[in-house]
Amino acid sequence: MELAGITKRFPGVVANHDIHLTVRKGTVHALVGENGAGKSTLMKILYGMQKPDEGTIAVDGEQVAFHSPADAIARGIGMVHQHFMLADNLTVLENVVLGSEKLHGIGGAARRKIEEISDRYGLGVRPDALVENLGVADRQRVEILKVLYRGARTLILDEPTAVLVPQEVDALFANLRELKSEGLSVIFISHKLGEVLAVADDITVIRRGTTVGTAVPSETTPRQLAELMVGSELPTPETAESTVTDRPVLTVDKLRLEAEGGRAVLDDISFTIHAGEVLGLAGVEGNGQTELIEALIGLKPADSGTITLQDQDITPWPTRKRRESGIGYIPEDRHRHGLLLESPLWENRILGHVTERPNAKGFWLDPKGAQADTRRIVEEYDVRTPGIDVTAASLSGGNQQKLIVGREMSHHPKFLIAAHPTRGVDVGAQAQIWDQIRAARREGLAVLLISADLDELIGLSDTLRVIYNGRLVADADPATITPEELGSAMTGAASGHLDHPPTDTDEAHAAPEGEAR
Repeated sequence: MELAGITKRFPGVVANHDIHLTVRKGTVHALVGENGAGKSTLMKILYGMQKPDEGTIAVDGEQVAFHSPADAIARGIGMVHQHFMLADNLTVLENVVLGSEKLHGIGGAARRKIEEISDRYGLGVRPDALVENLGVADRQRVEILKVLYRGARTLILDEPTAVLVPQEVDALFANLRELKSEGLSVIFISHKLGEVLAVADDITVIRRGTTVGTAVPSETTPRQLAELMVGSELPTPETAESTVTDRPVLTVDKLRLEAEGGRAVLDDISFTIHAGEVLGLAGVEGNGQTELIEALIGLKPADSGTITLQDQDITPWPTRKRRESGIGYIPEDRHRHGLLLESPLWENRILGHVTERPNAKGFWLDPKGAQADTRRIVEEYDVRTPGIDVTAASLSGGNQQKLIVGREMSHHPKFLIAAHPTRGVDVGAQAQIWDQIRAARREGLAVLLISADLDELIGLSDTLRVIYNGRLVADADPATITPEELGSAMTGAASGHLDHPPTDTDEAHAAPEGEAR
């Protein structure tokens, strides 16, 4: 596949400019670049979701023009989006055949085809499993199978490892090698440069909307790749000095939350976060993190237990009162819970803080105050935008995230819920967000950090807890734990319990690692 001279303009911004990309058959071709570099726009053009203003696309040496994703699929191109496109209430088989009923029907032939693809590429997909019961790694394999079922010979994977633990990443890479050995090509978009170097055969780097170079993984280091991407060295989340005090800011005691039918989605959750402390919560998605966030922010009432902010019992409080009392919130899904995508940036600045300055004067909203403060946030947090009147949807994912972080930090919270604060952001934005969290921590902020990036969890946290099936099953010392050991506890391997008493740390480490093996 060959893209030559691809250019795409939007009002006020050139997303792609004279991009060149050649993907060889039977290879994994990585596409890296900072947020807003134009990767997603380029992939949407390749998948027929958008038309280029200039340039050509050739597949197997033949020039093509895509008017819709159906055209791209017909030419053997499939895309697995960063946010999965699956219907939870349907089975795997129903999800796979949806929209492609003409290929193999919806019965036995379809089932046989799914099983054949699953076996051939080592995907381990069960056709009758209900999607809502699948973990995030299994959902991803269903998405991959979905595009293979439609006859894809080139797969576009957008941030495929963003929500996987190390063991699941290894399994995904094994799947990709299997696809490659069968002559399929994979375009792999990622911000995790170590993974890119581990899995890619070729690397293309995009910066500010244009291709700035290619790299051969065997001859490149993560640092060199980062410098190509953003012109700076790779940041690390290491937190050198401890700022933990003995002042409790948030105390959760025996919190229980039940789903319909009385099943506990959170059971006996107890922890305390002190001023200046980052408590890292590790867990595979779907083990109660979302429900814990909702209980803390006030979106779901606790069935039993108490939540205390400093010395006030806030368990019965509505969300607005909790926000006004100093709870900041970086949501796990910025599109669903963090932004109004079709509203301008300054209106998004007001979200969640409607009654507070500078957004309000007494009972009245203060648009001028909000607009002035949005300009400050844009400058201070390096939000790349033509202005504050453009819609949030027109910003790249990383710039949307920087706007949210800026909004939440601007109210000097006492307690911050940071759910995946750097998901889908580039190394430059990542470093800025880490710096903001560290700076606020030094000022006495208490942080609950929930992240799928285990290096981030280990690097930023003062204490670590593991959540599994709605219970806190383990705690660990960030100074001694490895991502692999943490990953084992997260997936419930062996006893799933890491115990790190301050004495004899080595012995505590040896047990779970030995069991997991």
